[in-house]
Amino acid sequence: MKVTTAALPLLPLFQRLLPGLPGLPTLPGLPTLPGLSDVAALPGRLTGLSLTLLKASALEAAILAGHLLLYPYGIIQERRPAQALRPTDSQDPQPSPPARRLPVPGSPPVVLLHGFIDNRSVFLLLRRSLAQHGRHEIESLNYSPLTCDIRTAAELLGRHVEEICERTGSERVDVVGHSLGGLIARYYVQCLGGDLRVRTLVTLGTPHAGTKVAPLANAHPIVRQMRPGSAVIEELTGPAPGCRTQFVSFWSDLDHVMDPLETACLDHPDLSVQNVRVSGIGHLALPVHPTIATGIRQALDTVDPETQSETETETETETGTGTGKHDGGLTVA
Repeated sequence: MKVTTAALPLLPLFQRLLPGLPGLPTLPGLPTLPGLSDVAALPGRLTGLSLTLLKASALEAAILAGHLLLYPYGIIQERRPAQALRPTDSQDPQPSPPARRLPVPGSPPVVLLHGFIDNRSVFLLLRRSLAQHGRHEIESLNYSPLTCDIRTAAELLGRHVEEICERTGSERVDVVGHSLGGLIARYYVQCLGGDLRVRTLVTLGTPHAGTKVAPLANAHPIVRQMRPGSAVIEELTGPAPGCRTQFVSFWSDLDHVMDPLETACLDHPDLSVQNVRVSGIGHLALPVHPTIATGIRQALDTVDPETQSETETETETETGTGTGKHDGGLTVA
């Protein structure tokens, strides 16, 4: 058998693109070169990768189509429940003031914050899942697609959280933010004193270190703030001593909105961080997929990961605390 060596100069490139592939026996008459077995294994690897990408792309397309149908429903801000008033005796010439509301027992309210050019309709399935598992105080915040500053949106979130705490009597809330929503919530927690109010912040596909995807979108100011090295990103990398909020960041290996992918990992020395790597779905599926919803419920039910022992859950999500970029894994494909 005659084996040509015309492609040998390209082997270093294949080595870089395909690290860690299983090796094959050396072929007779061919020099022993590193990376040759990787090239031989390329077809099988691409087949598996293409099937995973195909499934994830089909799911993203289906979610996008469904979300476009639901989008008009989510444009209007949801109605706030009326604040309960204490009944008074009409014959009392000096009615007593309303009683001071006490903190409600059980889990705190959950605030859902959508991503860029989106609205609260993206959380329809997640909201239902949380409600079915005992979360009765769930509210979504719509910020305008014309919002041009993450700081302004974070201030709006702060006012919204204060209103919820006053109305419900809860001292703290949990927040789930998708994409840009997670970055807005993080700015509120780190830079506006929101750690006093936010117990747990769960981010889904959030560009914590900035994303380089879609350069043409730089015309929008808030997109420029999501770029690596922007003033907002640099501000978030600054010291945050004594931050009281627990952070849980879900990031996907097929999230094409994140460039690089690991930008959705939260790595900060002053924060209590739990990063969960998701395999098999894309950006749009993160707030929709039922397995991710289970992982979110687990994160919200873990009050303090430093004092609670690790437990196995139905999603088999490995958890940890600290600033590592790969604390856990979750496969949904």
